[in-house]
Amino acid sequence: MNTKLQTVKYLLADYISASLAWTLFFVYRKYSYQADIENIFQSVFQDQKFFTGIIVIPLSWVLFYLILGSYKGIYRKSRIRELGLTFISSVIGVSIIFFTLILDDYVQDPYQLFDYVIVLFFSHFGFTAIFRIILTSISAYKIHNRIIGFNTLIIGGNGKATQIFLDIENQFRSSGNKIIGFLSVNVNGEYLLENHIPHLGTYEEATKIIEKYAVEEVIIAIDPSEHDKIRSIVTILGNSKIIIKVIPDMHDILLGSVKMTSIFQAPLIQISPGIMPYWQVILKRIMDIGISIIAIIALLPVFIFTAIAIKLGSKGPIFYSQERIGIEGRPFKMLKFRTMVENAEANGPQLSSDEDPRITKFGKFMRKVRLDEIPQFLTVIKGDMALVGYRPERQFFIDKIAEKAPHYKFLLKIKPGITSWGQVKFGYASTVDEMIERLKYDILYIENMSIAVDIKIMIYTILIVFTGRGK
Repeated sequence: MNTKLQTVKYLLADYISASLAWTLFFVYRKYSYQADIENIFQSVFQDQKFFTGIIVIPLSWVLFYLILGSYKGIYRKSRIRELGLTFISSVIGVSIIFFTLILDDYVQDPYQLFDYVIVLFFSHFGFTAIFRIILTSISAYKIHNRIIGFNTLIIGGNGKATQIFLDIENQFRSSGNKIIGFLSVNVNGEYLLENHIPHLGTYEEATKIIEKYAVEEVIIAIDPSEHDKIRSIVTILGNSKIIIKVIPDMHDILLGSVKMTSIFQAPLIQISPGIMPYWQVILKRIMDIGISIIAIIALLPVFIFTAIAIKLGSKGPIFYSQERIGIEGRPFKMLKFRTMVENAEANGPQLSSDEDPRITKFGKFMRKVRLDEIPQFLTVIKGDMALVGYRPERQFFIDKIAEKAPHYKFLLKIKPGITSWGQVKFGYASTVDEMIERLKYDILYIENMSIAVDIKIMIYTILIVFTGRGK
């Protein structure tokens, strides 16, 4: 599937829709001034505001849709959902245009402003919805009739895997899954599914197979005897940018875990469709930059005082820079105020504890009220960290954690943060076991990521700072 071409089609459709809507609105606006139809178009094309609007307004709409994430999952759009999202985005966009461009327009009757909004809204929503529904319907037709599809891998090779394969293949309308093969879980000589599709290897090779065959979806279809492997499978798949689906049992159905997206598709639980809606991802980054800049300016006196106190309190530099592992396993330099004596790790990486003799007297105070974290606002602005995420660790300790808790790799889906759910609930960890105990809160954060949760964590972090309850 040519995703880029399909995205361009939607971009052009939205641009043309916005241009047509703006033209219709401008014609109606001129008509409200003068009822002389013969001269309306001449009047429109002589107005510089029309030409400015026909360029700027459609581009603004396309940018607005980009922020909302309208061009994500371009082949996975539902017509009903697309209609609803188009309606909501049209309401928001037209409201912005009204208050910025139309409200102060000259009118003979105030009710004309209401007419303007109605004409602009219905023309914009109408044109946009028609074009989008046409494009989405064409894609849906191609998917349902197996003209195009998503490369799909099944993990499992016997009863359940064979059944889900046959269910997908015999669908009245295809869900778009082009099953390219399967990966086995247990090592044995025979697999029922091998009679239908090729055996590509074992689940330990999933990352390599996914990359080789450009896999977009993985269906975990394992038998009860193989359930002890589910944790390892999900951990291996965790860092791949794919959709993971699992066959539910009656327990999952009764708990309401199974959400239907199509009448004709096989019932599956979707594990990793995406962490946050795209508009929230954009808003989170805007908040990170904005709050960090405000914090640096507001805390400048504290910044200066802390720097002087560190310099006077012990020998060594003011700042401490150390390599940590961030999103997708990429290393970055994390900057902090120094809380330990110089060359504290001359004998190799060590975790600190409450009574660690390497921590200076002022360092203990800084850790308690999180003063040592202030320079990290610069790292947030740079883009290596976020305000809220998980506490980044060094590769040395990640390897030790992963030995006991391989699901640590799930954290690498997102940027590390200055504060975290684990930091609020647990505090600093002084042993690998404590790191693993704190890990469950960070995993919970990823499963519940939202702007609202970020705000709550930041509020509790501020309360910990001011009450000195930091661990």
